[in-house]
Amino acid sequence: MKKVTSIATESSGLPADDTVASSSPAKVTEQLVSVPLRTHTRPASASYFFAVVPDVDTESLLCHASETLASLSVMATDLARELEGPRRHVIVGIQQLSALGELLVNRALDNLEPPRGSSDVPSNCQR
Repeated sequence: MKKVTSIATESSGLPADDTVASSSPAKVTEQLVSVPLRTHTRPASASYFFAVVPDVDTESLLCHASETLASLSVMATDLARELEGPRRHVIVGIQQLSALGELLVNRALDNLEPPRGSSDVPSNCQR
């Protein structure tokens, strides 16, 4: 005799009248995998963690991006020192990409207001 189990509506998002025989795990798996992981009415919760103030000037954004990329480069370099083999190569690649990103951001900053001298570095950005 086959046992019939009901899948709870709250846990799976399936209608309450859906029942599945316990002897067909492939069907149960298919139903559970097809359940949407997020509702389309509410944005992902990660979007609430970080936000950029809308009226921030471009120079400040680029300065913070440059500092973030520099920090990422330092962290990747420190991690690469602890690893060997293929994992080290991946981290070194990440470090190189972050260094390239930092160079690009710094060039964009230079293009916004070309430097007139070493003392004319913008006050809100320490490069």
